[in-house]
Amino acid sequence: MIAFVSGPVAALTPTLAVIEVGGVGMAVQCTPNTIAGLRMGEQAKLATSLVVREDSLTLYGFADDDERQVFELLQTASGVGPRLAQAMLGVHSPDALRLAVESGDEKALTAVPGIGKKGAQKLLLELKGKLGAAPAVVGAQRVPAAGPAPWTEQLSAALIGLGYASREAEEAVSAVTPQAEAAIAAGGSAPVPQLLRAALQSLNRAR
Repeated sequence: MIAFVSGPVAALTPTLAVIEVGGVGMAVQCTPNTIAGLRMGEQAKLATSLVVREDSLTLYGFADDDERQVFELLQTASGVGPRLAQAMLGVHSPDALRLAVESGDEKALTAVPGIGKKGAQKLLLELKGKLGAAPAVVGAQRVPAAGPAPWTEQLSAALIGLGYASREAEEAVSAVTPQAEAAIAAGGSAPVPQLLRAALQSLNRAR
C-alpha cells in the first residue's frame, strides 16, 4: 500500500495531480478541493489510497489521513466505488459526511452527483456508525458545498492552482455563476467539479 506521496507538483488538471517522487511522476486522482491546495513546482504531500483492479492501478490522493480514511470507509457500502466515494468528498468534507450520516440528512447525500433519493436512503442505513462520530460543533464550523462564498472560493483557488491569473479566475467564476445558482435554487448544492469543467471551457473559448 502506498500511504502517501511527497514531492514537487509536476502537473495539474481539474481531477489529477502528478507528483514527482524520486524522479518518477505519480499520477494521483484528486478532488477539486485538493487540487486547489496544490501549486505547480511547489512541494506537496498527499495521503493516498491505491485501488487495484484487474486492468488498472489507480492512486487516489487526499489532503490528509482523515479524508483518506473516510474515502475507504465509504466504499464499504454496497454500490459505492472509488469514483463515487471521491465525488462525495468533492462535495462534502469528512466531518460534513459524518454529520449527514449520523443525522440522516438525505438531502446532503443527494447533492452528490450520481446519488438519487433511494440511493441516499440506502447509504444512510449502511453507513450509520461506520464513519465515526461527527464533532458536536461541526454544524457550526463546517463549510457547506452550497452557498456563494464557499463554492466561489473553491473554484477560484482551483483555477489559480491550474495556472490561471486571478483576473481570469474571477471572470470564469462569473461565467458559471448562473449554472451554480440554478443548482442551488433546485434544492441542491453548487457542483464544484462540474463548475470547474465549465469554467475551463469558458476560459478556453476566451483565448
